Amino acid sequence: MTDNYEHYITRNIRAFYKRRIAAPACYLLLLFVLWFVFPIGEMFAPSSLSDTDTLTSAHATDKEYVHGTFTNLTFTGYTTSRFGSINGYWYYGEQADSCYIILLAPITCEEGIPSIEAVTVNCRIVEDKEIYNDLLVELAKDLNWTETGLKNQLSNLYFSEPDYNPIANTFLFIVYFGTFIYALISLCRYVLYFNVPHLAPACQDLIVFGNPKKQLAEAEEELATLPQLATEDMFITEHYFIMTSPYGNAIVPIKEILWIYKYSTLHKFLWYHFSISYTLHITANKHFYMQCPKNIKSDIDGIIDYLAEANHDILVGFTEENRMKVQSNQGKPFHMERLAALLNKQL
Repeated sequence: MTDNYEHYITRNIRAFYKRRIAAPACYLLLLFVLWFVFPIGEMFAPSSLSDTDTLTSAHATDKEYVHGTFTNLTFTGYTTSRFGSINGYWYYGEQADSCYIILLAPITCEEGIPSIEAVTVNCRIVEDKEIYNDLLVELAKDLNWTETGLKNQLSNLYFSEPDYNPIANTFLFIVYFGTFIYALISLCRYVLYFNVPHLAPACQDLIVFGNPKKQLAEAEEELATLPQLATEDMFITEHYFIMTSPYGNAIVPIKEILWIYKYSTLHKFLWYHFSISYTLHITANKHFYMQCPKNIKSDIDGIIDYLAEANHDILVGFTEENRMKVQSNQGKPFHMERLAALLNKQL
């Protein structure tokens, strides 16, 4: 038995966080791939167009979202609509000795003023959309040109201000970096807990009862030498109740336990009831709570009977009377208890 439970809690804490390292690591890898596949950085901070940049040269350097100043623009007389309202006005201008088409938002061009001396906007370089081809057909008719002749003079690309949506782009940027930071912090935490198990929450929650590292060592020693009761993932030693399950790990001193009860959950699929699982709920002093989910009834009943025998002050069963007794015994809020214990430890 000594060999089986040697450093058993530590090994289970390591295994618990080792399983969780993969999720944030894979998500961070996915974000790195998306960063290089899609122009996420340009969406938030578009590349600046120089005086010598043209549509073709900008597109050739993989610029999709750009920021530039466009001069001497002339309204073509054509607009585009979305959901029944005008969302863009077509203008043409010259840049670096080449002619280009730009679609401006209504507020930018004051809903289609005939000419614009200069305007600075963020826009997207769009390639060969159907509405652009329709525009070229109509312009060719107006100029008495052939459609082929006009297309030879213009690029199949155009600038579009409406296609640059600052609200949507900012939201995407916030989601991207918000989830990136969360995943990175999670990964760092899991790696830390894997390498230094006594810093994991399962151990640090014990700070309200004393030194977490010392209590972990005591629980490890008692479990390795002479466990009083053992189920698949719950253990009782002389002074501690210990849980080491796939859903989490926890340690609580038996003398600090106030209330224990079990809660049953019926698992079903559509109308078919296929199993019942039981969750052990434990409330201890200093607002310490823990759950041991998805256990069988006999295991939990054995744990409850043993704990009630080991500490006669423990309340057993979920009743309103027991809940009121526990509530009256609890002192300051849980976070204040932990903060006070942490400050005392530092001092």
